[in-house]
Amino acid sequence: MSEVAGLAEEEPGAEGEERESGAGSGILRVFGRQLKRFRVRAGLERAGFGSVTGYSVSTIAAYEQGRRVPPPKFIDQADEVLDAGGVLREMKEEVARAQFPAFFRDAARLEGEAVELHVYATKAVPGLLQSEEYARAVFTMWRPLLRDEVIDERVTARLARQEIFARSPQPTLSFVIEEGVLRRPLGGRAVMRGQLEHILLYGQRRNVEIQVLPTELEEHAGLEGPFTLIETRDGRRIAYVEGHKDSRLHTERKAVREIEEQYGILRAQALTPRASLTFVEKLLGEQ
Repeated sequence: MSEVAGLAEEEPGAEGEERESGAGSGILRVFGRQLKRFRVRAGLERAGFGSVTGYSVSTIAAYEQGRRVPPPKFIDQADEVLDAGGVLREMKEEVARAQFPAFFRDAARLEGEAVELHVYATKAVPGLLQSEEYARAVFTMWRPLLRDEVIDERVTARLARQEIFARSPQPTLSFVIEEGVLRRPLGGRAVMRGQLEHILLYGQRRNVEIQVLPTELEEHAGLEGPFTLIETRDGRRIAYVEGHKDSRLHTERKAVREIEEQYGILRAQALTPRASLTFVEKLLGEQ
């Protein structure tokens, strides 16, 4: 998802690449045309519509032309102000997925359907566990540089994914994180302190298990890199494997089973969840 680029989230690699985060994609163009149609039907100029919703003329134009991803709050406002009868709201989920790079959108959809999600992270804190400041640091330092508005969209999208923690019924979530990830102060010491506190907070949830894989291990089952395992409500088991500019979803049972085997061994090699949180607390004290 860069983590699984995004699922494995959301790691800075795949999901953080400089690609227009949905700009110009089909769903954004469709949404933009519908938005303009309802605005014109309502007899509103862009300036008038913008003053009602609190957005600038240039921003409204960007939404109508499919160049920017409108936030859910705007879509709800627009549907109500323009008396769109739910037409705009019905596109909200698809529009939200347009915030992600094209290769990650299927993974994001599957993540949203997951009853189980298991993440092995080697590059950065998994996106689902990232604080806002840490996520912004990851996207800000990415090369080639991302535009400010793309960074804002990516951060918003990443944080929105964390709604999975509040879902009911609660999904089962587990994370195996390389020790080096937690020692790398991306964004600076203050950002990393906040990130470690964030991990401790999520680690207290009953449906979440976080394990640290010590650097000093002499045996290691996951040297091929980060991945995410997903089980959906209908029983499908899927693996998202992250590679440099080549992240892939695997659905064939043989490939998924091999990755499940790796994850099982990694969990056995890692510190227990309780010992892992104690380790994170120790790192926090060193910051």
